[in-house]
Amino acid sequence: MAMVAVGGSIGTGLLLGSGAAMEIAGPAAILSFLAAAFINWTVAMALGELACVHPAAGSFGIYGDLYLNQFAGFIARAGYWLGISLGIGTEMIAAATYMAYWVPNVHAYVWVVVFSVLLLLVNLRSVGSYGRFEFWLSMVKLTTITAFIIIGAALLLAGRATPQYNVQGGFFPTGALAPLIAMTFAIYSFGGVEMVAVTTGETRSPQETPRAIWLTFVTLTLVYVGAIVVLLGVMPWNHAGVTESPFVAVFRTVNIPRAPGVMNFVVLSAALSGANASLYVGSRMIFSLARTGWAPARLGRLNHSGSPQYAVLVTSFGILFALGLELWAPENAFRYLLGAAFTGMILSWLVSLAAHISFRRRHSPEEIAALPLRSPLGKWGSILGFVLVSAALLQTWLYPRVNLWSGLACLALLVVAFVLAKPHREPAS
Repeated sequence: MAMVAVGGSIGTGLLLGSGAAMEIAGPAAILSFLAAAFINWTVAMALGELACVHPAAGSFGIYGDLYLNQFAGFIARAGYWLGISLGIGTEMIAAATYMAYWVPNVHAYVWVVVFSVLLLLVNLRSVGSYGRFEFWLSMVKLTTITAFIIIGAALLLAGRATPQYNVQGGFFPTGALAPLIAMTFAIYSFGGVEMVAVTTGETRSPQETPRAIWLTFVTLTLVYVGAIVVLLGVMPWNHAGVTESPFVAVFRTVNIPRAPGVMNFVVLSAALSGANASLYVGSRMIFSLARTGWAPARLGRLNHSGSPQYAVLVTSFGILFALGLELWAPENAFRYLLGAAFTGMILSWLVSLAAHISFRRRHSPEEIAALPLRSPLGKWGSILGFVLVSAALLQTWLYPRVNLWSGLACLALLVVAFVLAKPHREPAS
């Protein structure tokens, strides 16, 4: 369970988004990732407690229904679907960016089209071996990044790479507030931790939930914080950006033969894996909404291979956004689409944290003490997490300002969808 959640989290947010965080905050981006790790902890603990009491496949949407209201439950699921669908577009843009390493003269939108067709063909077929396939892809990503951290740390400790933490303008080269701006990319990197709630929510063994939650949190924190510390130690921060994965750039900086090409292949595989996982999870989310009356009934149908083909096709709309941005705003395509995807994804975190606060108020200390997993910070951890996540969302909307309009459009779309769907919704049988 933890491997599926870790694999779902490790993707473009870290492999390419870390470059944007470095470009914005310099070495101080380490603080952004530490703050994101703390926020991730509050979300993981809140989801862990709720999953122990309510092992439901609906996860955070069910928690919103039970402890808040129907609207909260709806926007948690629909917003998550919207965010993860747009996230497919970020993975496609990243994959096109990585292909430029080998074939720089081919336009990025060509690779978006090629990989998108491949992605749809895979997801419209039988998915019987999906879990096993994703497990091994997750293992490859985790193993590779762990090896990167070990190699980078060895280079720094052996003196083969000069530490870059205080050069090129010091630890805060772009100002003391820059880490706050870079937090969008850091938090987005941790996006996917909510998948552990979906996974553990379906287990019949209560003892497995705490282990999976803690293993996921510890693994992601060590991998993400360790990776950003090594990246900023080996690579000058002002060489980072989103035109190339900083992981590839590091190996070029230290002149390890053929390593950049190998690493580029790994990050390309990770982007395609992330897109595949996002399309799978997103299509099942809208499929679930259709089966419970919150989306058109056609999206709840299966084809002869057992795939929800209409749900897959609708969920792939993020690819069209990616294609449009690559055609009209190629230099900022990744940043723009990531900001929109962030808004949808973060709604599931906000609803989960708010539901956990209500959950804590409704249950006695004795009931909380009996849980197999308890948040060390209790409801105050979720209150603090809610405030920090809200602040991160507001900051995302203000930098760049285009995210404000895309974020407000996302919220408006969800409100309209709720108003239109509620009168026609039939209770799930």
